[in-house]
Amino acid sequence: MYLLGYDLGSSSVKATLLEAETGKVVSSATSPSKEMEIKAHQPGWAEQSPKMWWDNLKNATAEILSGTKIDPSDIKAIGISYQMHGLVLIDAKQQVLRDAIIWCDGRAVPIGEKATADIGGTKCLKELLNYPGNFTATRIKWVMDNEPDLYKKASKVMLPGDYIAMRLTGRACTTESGLSEMIMWDFPAGKISDTMLKYFKFDRGLFPDVVPTFGDQGELSSAAAAELGLKAGVKVAYRGGDQPNNALSLKVMEPGELATTAGTSGVVYGIGDKSNYDPQSRVNTFIHVNNAPNKHRYGVLMCINGTGILNSWLKHNVMGPGEDYKEMDAMAAAIPAGSAGLTILPFGNGAERTLVNKDIGASVHGLNFNIHTRSHLLRAGQEGIVFSLNYGLDIMRKMGIEIKTVRAGHANMFLSDVFSSAFATVTGATVELYNTDGSQGAARGAGLGAGVYKNDQDMFVGLTSVKTIAPDAGNAKAYADAYQNWLKVLQQKIK
Repeated sequence: MYLLGYDLGSSSVKATLLEAETGKVVSSATSPSKEMEIKAHQPGWAEQSPKMWWDNLKNATAEILSGTKIDPSDIKAIGISYQMHGLVLIDAKQQVLRDAIIWCDGRAVPIGEKATADIGGTKCLKELLNYPGNFTATRIKWVMDNEPDLYKKASKVMLPGDYIAMRLTGRACTTESGLSEMIMWDFPAGKISDTMLKYFKFDRGLFPDVVPTFGDQGELSSAAAAELGLKAGVKVAYRGGDQPNNALSLKVMEPGELATTAGTSGVVYGIGDKSNYDPQSRVNTFIHVNNAPNKHRYGVLMCINGTGILNSWLKHNVMGPGEDYKEMDAMAAAIPAGSAGLTILPFGNGAERTLVNKDIGASVHGLNFNIHTRSHLLRAGQEGIVFSLNYGLDIMRKMGIEIKTVRAGHANMFLSDVFSSAFATVTGATVELYNTDGSQGAARGAGLGAGVYKNDQDMFVGLTSVKTIAPDAGNAKAYADAYQNWLKVLQQKIK
């Protein structure tokens, strides 16, 4: 018995076939081999073709099937993970009306700012737990204002994952979690937001029917099965945005558990049981995948744009030809914690939400030509990334998020022992690393939604930590002092 998981990102689509009984990966594939095109018709815009997503999903499916000899009839359920906050519009015949406006598109920022001012920041936070911001709802409003003829043709507005599910099943639907990431969910009322519908003059019928995150979301249609080489009737039984789904893939489901990634940007996603918000909206709160009426679970998402991109910049601009990340980590490890007073702010990848949308750039402080070497620079870079993530975690702590265990994929910055140890020591959390990804999480979610797994524990069969990092008591004071120095530098920059 097998489970099929899809992970729709902005660069590629990954598919994974999981053996349900053992949780082992049978086959996986990513399409395309190069990154998918992002169209930028104007500065700050970002669009993708939903047809391109579907074509790459088909290619990835064909590759995993060709790499195995399994009978497609043994695939019992399909799960979907997807890039959050995008906008797909379809007409009454389920035809796409325009390219999708994706998560990194900035055109709707002024609309979100005006909505916050008009509705009132306090009311927005109490009802939506977020400002309208640059999310799906404001993108719908942009289309309404700037492409009115096209907007009139729209039958449904959808998230990228909703579109993929519709192509699989022929059924247009969404989830409560999805509506919360659209910033269309009234948390106290537990329903789609009347405030947002009224303010933007949206027709309630534009929003698809709501289905459970785990459960019946439709069955694979004959037409889709023929395109994919699968058997019609397979249940689509799970859907989650990429960050909530990444948390699921790492078994982050309960209060006190956090998931983190540290690639180009850094994300921490923590679970709480209360619908809290940050008064400055520096982090975002969404419905987590396992939320239930009698057991609330909310995901608090914090993002730092400038994290691993700093390490990449150091590799390409400080290191010599042929020197790789392993050599960088070894050089950084030779320098004591605290980098001999050298401090780096890694905020060089645009405006930072945790800094109230200020763009202060990256900067180096305390450089001493008689002491510091490039090894110090490499270590200070990794420590600066850790400090920026902990700065965001301090916001989450004030919201009541407990930080006990942090789980991450054994990838990107967490391949560095220096980074992993510094992160554990500065945050005070035990860090558990896993070899998993979003497509595996989607497959596991499908197993739970289809009843293949009876409960959460069954869903995580075969998921084991490959490495555990505890806080380093011997370096705790050095890191604490370095973090306080880093904070002083940051405060001077954001005054």
